[in-house]
Amino acid sequence: MQYITQPEPVGTLERFEYDNKIVKAFLIVTVIFGLVGMLAGLTLAIQLFWPGANFENPHVTFGRLRPLHTNAIIFAFVGNAMFAGIYYSLPRLLKTAMYSQALSWIHFWGWQLIILAAAITLPLGMTTSKEYAELEWPIDIAITVIWVVFAINMFGTIIKRRERHMYVAVWFYIGTVVTVALLHIVNSLELPVSWTKSYSLYAGVQDALVQWWYGHNAVAFFLTTPYLGLMYYFLPKAANRPVYSYKLSIIHFWSLIFIYIWAGPHHLLYTSLPDWAQSLGTVFSIMLIAPSWGGMLNGLLTLRGAWDKVREDPVLKFFVVAVTAYGMATFEGPMLSLKNVNAISHFTDWTIAHVHVGALGWNGFMIFGILYYLIPRMYQTKLYSKTLTNTHFWLGTLGIIFYALPMYWAGFVQSLMWKEFTQDGFLAYPNFLETVTQIVPLYMMRAVGGTMFLLGTLVMIYNLIKTAQQGTFVPAEYAEAPALEKHVRVTGGNWHSVLERKPVIFTGLALIAVIIGGVIEFVPTALIDSNIPTIEAVKPYTPLELTGRDIYIKEGCVGCHSQMVRPFRSETERYGEYSKAGEFVYDHPFLWGSKRTGPDLHRVGKKYPDSWHYNHMMDPTTMSPGSIMPPYPWLLENDYDKELLPAKIKAMRTLGVPYPDGYEDIAVAEAEKQANEIAKSLADAKIKTNSDKEIIALIAYLQRLGTDIKTTK
Repeated sequence: MQYITQPEPVGTLERFEYDNKIVKAFLIVTVIFGLVGMLAGLTLAIQLFWPGANFENPHVTFGRLRPLHTNAIIFAFVGNAMFAGIYYSLPRLLKTAMYSQALSWIHFWGWQLIILAAAITLPLGMTTSKEYAELEWPIDIAITVIWVVFAINMFGTIIKRRERHMYVAVWFYIGTVVTVALLHIVNSLELPVSWTKSYSLYAGVQDALVQWWYGHNAVAFFLTTPYLGLMYYFLPKAANRPVYSYKLSIIHFWSLIFIYIWAGPHHLLYTSLPDWAQSLGTVFSIMLIAPSWGGMLNGLLTLRGAWDKVREDPVLKFFVVAVTAYGMATFEGPMLSLKNVNAISHFTDWTIAHVHVGALGWNGFMIFGILYYLIPRMYQTKLYSKTLTNTHFWLGTLGIIFYALPMYWAGFVQSLMWKEFTQDGFLAYPNFLETVTQIVPLYMMRAVGGTMFLLGTLVMIYNLIKTAQQGTFVPAEYAEAPALEKHVRVTGGNWHSVLERKPVIFTGLALIAVIIGGVIEFVPTALIDSNIPTIEAVKPYTPLELTGRDIYIKEGCVGCHSQMVRPFRSETERYGEYSKAGEFVYDHPFLWGSKRTGPDLHRVGKKYPDSWHYNHMMDPTTMSPGSIMPPYPWLLENDYDKELLPAKIKAMRTLGVPYPDGYEDIAVAEAEKQANEIAKSLADAKIKTNSDKEIIALIAYLQRLGTDIKTTK
């Protein structure tokens, strides 16, 4: 399409360079952290059928390792690859060097230090427990600072561009930068208690809404929009074809960023979130099919006339599978947001399969294609071995299939068994463990698929190292272009081509588009009391229960256990009364969970004696033969933290929890009193333990869960 009807003055050519060193640095850490993240994921997969694989090391249990795996894949693997692709494509699209090499390197080293901090703190149990946002407040501040550095560098580059119009990829980069900043800041508002502990500013239902507004859109604007931008750059380059449709690109971009931001509540269907918010999330999730598939079709149709090259070019093979996986995941996502489908899929391994089709297929294969495209060009050579590349392609593709299909199967099995009743009207499988042991073979198959995907990655690493060794790295590529005539009036083109000449206005409109949905969802739940009806019987946690809750968070129990009984007969028969919004008003953060590898715990309080919980944490198989939960012997040995308890009470009161003034002065004594009662209960059951152990505090918390609503009844 012709954008400009009046030709621009050519002017004097200016010489500049494209910096390949920063791209190379980001590509190297992409490969390293990709390997680390995949190894962590494989370790988790093995622990689901061999719980002893953590060797009773508290730092590598499933609960503590899972957030490390997700953060390593999302922010270290996918994030570094995103930055590499942007630092390569953005200058070339704008015909200029990056705004500041110094900012580029501050961004690089700052991001790697953040990843290192995550790798240290998460296995130590320093976590907020909020999915994809588990890092504690000092690291959150560091993320904000480094993201601002990246934004300054990117927008500085856009402002000093020599290309008047911004190509479609740049639109997606802009949308990513402004929205991720908004998401991170709003969701990370928390009140520090110490350098390693904080409490979310939001509570219960409001916290859940903000978290999944963030969580869903972290997928949207960190794993999707920047990679759509990279698709719009690298796919046409690799195919040597123009993008299929400029008009479709416009529709794709603006409808995607506007609609995506509303869809977060579909993660909370049939929960205590108000029905109007659930319905709003469902409606916009269904609408997402149109822009998502518009982008997929725009990518695939770009290959028109070039499909013969797909057979020969391994880079295009990876891109085609990536875009196809994007189409599959973005069709399945809206389907999972339908209430009748979500009633089956939620809390099951179906969700795990869905997520990994996107992560392994869309992000993983896009990254592999970009690596195979860039390394030979940056080293002025050909790919070392097409055979090895094809081997990687098939190992990766089959790995995804062997991973996803068992998890889909497992999800169906779980849901059907959870919901099945006998002819007499009783649950067919009242013991939750029966629904776990049936799918253990499927967990083994998943580990096989993960191993295949990892082996394919190792083949790629060898291939790329050999490619680099046979070539010579080009640290900078020199180019020439005329300076942009800033005061020349340019006429013609459509409305959007005019907007593309004004990056500040463009950015402002993109920010407005993503703010609207969040405001409309958040304000009513925060200001209208009827959205979260209060329950008089619900009281704040005692100091010992609050301590036990923090231990529950530290050990990552929320990764396997939900605390949300949905209003289905199968769940109320199994767990008890369905969960009410008013029960969570003092929960900073909420702990509803998103996966049930174990049973829901919201009504577990007083269901078992204290001795049952003690023995269950010491060795789960003694209470539940065949359990895949690992033992937690360190809870029986470690003392719970008393020193921080007064500060925790103060922080909670600041957040609105109605502890009386001065309560922090007696909090430790109150905790010790309750701990002594639990220790006596254990002694009566022939279990001798000191009252200051972590297991005592955890038992106090577990025995509290769900008991307020029982008092109301």
